[in-house]
Amino acid sequence: MLTVFTPTYNRAYTLHLCYESLKRQRCRDFVWLIIDDGSDDDTRTLVEGWVREGMVPIRYYYQDNQGMHGAHNTAYEKIDTELNVCIDSDDYMPDDAVERITSFWKAHGSGQYAGIVGLDMAPDGKWIGTAMPEGLKSSTLTDLYAKHGVKGDKKLVYRSELTRTFPPYPIFQGEKYCPLSCKYILIDQQFPLLVMNEPLCVVEYRPDGSSMNMIHQYKRNPRGFSFFRKIAMRYAPSFKERLRECTHYVSSSLIANNRRFLRESPCKWTTLLALPPGCLLYLYIRRTNRAAMNQLGS
Repeated sequence: MLTVFTPTYNRAYTLHLCYESLKRQRCRDFVWLIIDDGSDDDTRTLVEGWVREGMVPIRYYYQDNQGMHGAHNTAYEKIDTELNVCIDSDDYMPDDAVERITSFWKAHGSGQYAGIVGLDMAPDGKWIGTAMPEGLKSSTLTDLYAKHGVKGDKKLVYRSELTRTFPPYPIFQGEKYCPLSCKYILIDQQFPLLVMNEPLCVVEYRPDGSSMNMIHQYKRNPRGFSFFRKIAMRYAPSFKERLRECTHYVSSSLIANNRRFLRESPCKWTTLLALPPGCLLYLYIRRTNRAAMNQLGS
């Protein structure tokens, strides 16, 4: 029923955490799909050893480095189970996570829902952000944050039919990142998620992870972020959120040196309003970059 997929790049030193957690799963109705996004460490040798052990059903695929979103594209093409969930290369699953997902979906799932949204938790057992509102059966991911006030990262389990048929993430030459929520926002427009107020993933934010390096990603992948902002502004739940997305869109467009950004914006009037704060954000990011370089130089 379930594919657990893991995009990985030079994470041989943490990938065992996910492997060990999958060996402990009480329900075996899953396959582990590893998308090796161009690693040059011992990832392949490590995974080949696990395959020989035969403790976990593993599918391994190596590709040239495309970034996290490129690895997601490949995973969605290859997944052939009803559901899928991404467990990052430095995260792992509670021992009963697969059982929780599959039994919950069998009891409540249908073509009316995009999948399941559950909780992430830290290694010390605390929730990441907040728990779900009591009594909430289903919600889009957008409404979960904008309407219901939920905070923090959550674990998403999607119907593979949807993640496969919605457009893949764009690959921009010279860039390695596009926010994954592009696809989630589009899925939101058609189906809500079933809400599961239980932990499905244990998350530890590491210094070399994308979450901890978002400013760096912002600077180096402006076209990927601009693409995301155009989707986000189009489906923003309020004017305040739309203005915020337009502000970031202006900033990313300036970083990308895209002089056509106003013409390409799906919300031109709001983008005009966002020009002053967007320019200020752009200057702040440039200054932050210089300050970081000066600090390294000293």
